[in-house]
Amino acid sequence: MRKIAPQDLVKALTAGFGDFMENPSHVLFLSLIYPIVGLLLAFAAAKQNMAPLLLALSTGFALVGPLAALGLYELSRRRELGLSSTWRDALGVIRSPSLAAIFLLSLMLVALFVSWLLTAGGLMYLFHPTTSGSLPDVATLLTTHAGWRFLAVGTAVGFVYALVALTISVVSLPLLLDRNVGVGLAVSTSIRAVLANPLTMALWGLIVALALAAGSLLLFVGLAVVMPVLGHVTWRLYRLTVAA
Repeated sequence: MRKIAPQDLVKALTAGFGDFMENPSHVLFLSLIYPIVGLLLAFAAAKQNMAPLLLALSTGFALVGPLAALGLYELSRRRELGLSSTWRDALGVIRSPSLAAIFLLSLMLVALFVSWLLTAGGLMYLFHPTTSGSLPDVATLLTTHAGWRFLAVGTAVGFVYALVALTISVVSLPLLLDRNVGVGLAVSTSIRAVLANPLTMALWGLIVALALAAGSLLLFVGLAVVMPVLGHVTWRLYRLTVAA
């Protein structure tokens, strides 16, 4: 495990953006699924009068982002080795010797995401039991003291969820893709990486949160660029953090 400084994030960001620019059209093709899924989920939430979930959806991408970026890690890995890195090569993930462990960790992240959505909805009804869940009703609630308390508590709880997701996945999924290890070792390695580099990892978490927030504006369209860049940078951060 290496100690990394905040300035190493600049190296990871630069290298990750270089990976993105190597084949931006291919990466964008793969990444169209992010805004499409976001829009479908948002539409379903609004249609079913579950507006409280809209904000949770936009922030919840941070919980499943590492999972969604698996193909991008593979592209960065191949580019680092001097191999071809087209969108078809991203499917090389399925040939990983740790595929079963990747699947198990993926289930953990999805469970965390679903738990966050349920928690966010529960908090809304806790602070305003009579809400209909419609967009106008929720918009009105957010102008009240109860609405502000909901936002404050929701932000605090969401921070805990995001911290858990960051801690268990910041290097675990890239490690599983790179080496034949179990999910327990991968998660423990990720936890040790965060504990060894608390400031740098906190800054990385902040960068991810701000980037995802910006990408979720304008109907999630920005996620088509934000998600792949973050995915490539995550691989580069893994390579800087975990010794070969």
